[in-house]
Amino acid sequence: MAGSYPQIKLYAVSTCSHCRALMEFLQQNRLPFEFVYVDELLGEERRDTIKKVKQVNKRCSFPTTVIGEAVVVGFKEDELKEVLGI
Repeated sequence: MAGSYPQIKLYAVSTCSHCRALMEFLQQNRLPFEFVYVDELLGEERRDTIKKVKQVNKRCSFPTTVIGEAVVVGFKEDELKEVLGI
């Protein structure tokens, strides 16, 4: 199952309830994902990560989820299911 889904990268903020809900959704669906709490990064790592987020989400809002070539901004369960084919 893990090999059948595109790579999932979640950019989140540690205090964001929508970010937590999205993580729970991914875990409940047993989807492998990487995440980074942008607010916990410092210095150059934080600047570089924010730059990456802005490349796919100009508003730099959270959560921002990159699924293969697709980007889902916010916790939009229906859109996530469609992109993931679940």
